[in-house]
Amino acid sequence: MRFSEELRKEANPIWEASFSHPFIKELGEGTLPLECFRYYVMQDAYYLSHFAKAQSIGAAKAQDFYTTSRMASHAQGSYEAEMGLHETFYKMLKITDQEQENFIPAPTAYAYTSHLHRASYNGHLGDIIAAILPCYWLYYEIGERLKGSKPEEPVYQKWMDAYGSDWFKESVMEQIDRLDAIAEEVTKQDRARMKEHFMISSQYEYSFWEMAYRMENWPIAVESVKS
Repeated sequence: MRFSEELRKEANPIWEASFSHPFIKELGEGTLPLECFRYYVMQDAYYLSHFAKAQSIGAAKAQDFYTTSRMASHAQGSYEAEMGLHETFYKMLKITDQEQENFIPAPTAYAYTSHLHRASYNGHLGDIIAAILPCYWLYYEIGERLKGSKPEEPVYQKWMDAYGSDWFKESVMEQIDRLDAIAEEVTKQDRARMKEHFMISSQYEYSFWEMAYRMENWPIAVESVKS
């Protein structure tokens, strides 16, 4: 069994919970409250800015020039493709400049990105890919499961089309293959740590849907929790 297959099998209960989460099911049906999606888009843009930093650290820690170029390309893709998509969402959802200026990351978004930075700064390239891969892979599987859904809300359809695209699939498969290649060369202790990163990120992916569905806030309202 490939290392990625082992991870996917172990994480399956968490991923199944994501697939059946009301945020995902209602998004596919077109019944998700629009304010939940607006909240999600802003939190996800924050997440992606840190996701791209993790990809960039991966480029710096790569042991060969080709992998450096590919990880850097993925970081650029996070900005050009996904952030470009979010800019479209901002226009469709009429998210104002003031809302963006006053944005505060939710506890879950802050914790998830902190986990990515910890894996990136403390580990090697395998740790980084293990930590970021659930975001790639889970979104791809959600995109596949939602194919054929026809929500009346245009912004939901655009979201599903993006993560069900061939371009996104290629990015996912490239990183899965890269993780498997690294796993063959590192120690048993390294693989155990990589698995832990993958499982924690899978948990955070589920928590991200829950965060967005409930429009999570900090327990004490202040304006200083920004990063």
